[in-house]
Amino acid sequence: MFVVVTEQDAPPAAIAAPAARPRRELSRRALRFAAPYLYLAPAVFLLVVWTYRPLLQAFELSTYSWNLLPTSPMVPVGADNYRRLVELPSFWASLRRTGVMIVGLLPFTVALPLLLALASRQVRGRARTLYHALIFMPFLVAPVAAAAVWRWLLHPGSGFVDRLLGSHRNWVYDSATAHAVILGITGWQLIGFAVLVVWAGLAGISGDYDEAARMDGASTGQIRRWITLPMLSPTLMFLVLTTVLLSPTLTFPLIDTMTQGGPSQATTNIYYLLWDYAFHTFDAGLSAAAGVLLFLGFGAVAGVLVWISEKVAFHDD
Repeated sequence: MFVVVTEQDAPPAAIAAPAARPRRELSRRALRFAAPYLYLAPAVFLLVVWTYRPLLQAFELSTYSWNLLPTSPMVPVGADNYRRLVELPSFWASLRRTGVMIVGLLPFTVALPLLLALASRQVRGRARTLYHALIFMPFLVAPVAAAAVWRWLLHPGSGFVDRLLGSHRNWVYDSATAHAVILGITGWQLIGFAVLVVWAGLAGISGDYDEAARMDGASTGQIRRWITLPMLSPTLMFLVLTTVLLSPTLTFPLIDTMTQGGPSQATTNIYYLLWDYAFHTFDAGLSAAAGVLLFLGFGAVAGVLVWISEKVAFHDD
């Protein structure tokens, strides 16, 4: 006797199983696809909230006239703030000072750190650790504290520098020397960070290149010229990029503490001018317009420097 089982009599699980497998597989694929984006979601959220949203708000504010008072209305003025800004002589003068400051800081952030890092390779034992600590120590000093100490050292008459040189000169409040003082103190603080970056670049260069070159009869100078420097080029270009983009902001605490942009605006760079427009003259729209132009200008400079770095820098692949 035979029992015939029809399709309608089949167990429900046997029918549902083939349909459930594609769904599970689809869910797994969707989870694998979404996993990287879920990991990135917190960082993207913070980037949008703290970077792109303020940029959009700054651009919007640059089209209004407002004195920062909550009770005062914001009057839309279109592009008038940009037109006013480019007609102000102080704007172009601050840009010129910013460019001079960047060029003046390059020896402190590229040339001297390279020489100090190469010289440190000749120091051995515990002396090398002390050498590294002494070079990096100024970078750990808070800018406001450094400004207070240097202001005391440069005090006319009673300061250590003035007694040493016997000049009786007011270095901080003299328009001929104030910009050089800010430049020197900033370079003194940044040199430790730059040397640390060069040390990291040197540590990433394999010693096999030096050994192979010495076996071929190359001298120490030739090895540095044709092997070490080309392989350090990405590190040096990174230092140039950070100097261009960050040095104007790093000088702000020193300028605000020591000179307040003076004397006669001799130390007013573009960042301090932007702050001055907002919190001294209370022209929020003009300050926002300066910030937008600053963002676009430095963004273009950064793009050019990255392009040059890709063309010039040597990468060990």
